[in-house]
Amino acid sequence: MKIIAAHEHQPSPEGLKVIELPNDANPFELDLAGVDRIDLQFPKFTDGRAFSQARLLRGRLKFAGELRATGDVLIDQLVQMARCGFDVAVLRGGLDMADAQRQFDRFKGFYQGDVTEPLPHFRKAA
Repeated sequence: MKIIAAHEHQPSPEGLKVIELPNDANPFELDLAGVDRIDLQFPKFTDGRAFSQARLLRGRLKFAGELRATGDVLIDQLVQMARCGFDVAVLRGGLDMADAQRQFDRFKGFYQGDVTEPLPHFRKAA
């Protein structure tokens, strides 16, 4: 997962078709034709609806473009964001980028399946 600082985030870069999806919107109502990136909103860290939107976009709608987490994104959410299908996370201002990257070093594997590895640990070949 790529981690960027809040000041580096460009909401609508030139040449890309970007959808900024509010966390109360239904992903099934989107026209994904030609969409390069979807920015999913975390208005506050306690609101996790964007996690569900990411899973739906990747799992059921097979969206292959970039999923970007924006808003109140904290370091302790990053690993779960990656497991739900996010490619990029825009960290809330004032957080240390090195601390954020170290979060991925702490967790080497998982028992449950996720977007990138759908089989649970016990079903993988030995």
